[in-house]
Amino acid sequence: MAKKTVASLQTSSKRLTKAIKMVKSPKTGAYIFVESVMPPEMVNDWMAK
Repeated sequence: MAKKTVASLQTSSKRLTKAIKMVKSPKTGAYIFVESVMPPEMVNDWMAK
């Protein structure tokens, strides 16, 4: 149950992507949002976790 939102960010020399996914907390059952900034090639691997 991941929500995939990706925004491309460009800095001086590196191209980065901010990915946000929605994860259900096993403790409370509530949904939380997990954010991470990474290279675009790593987004699919991160979403699969």
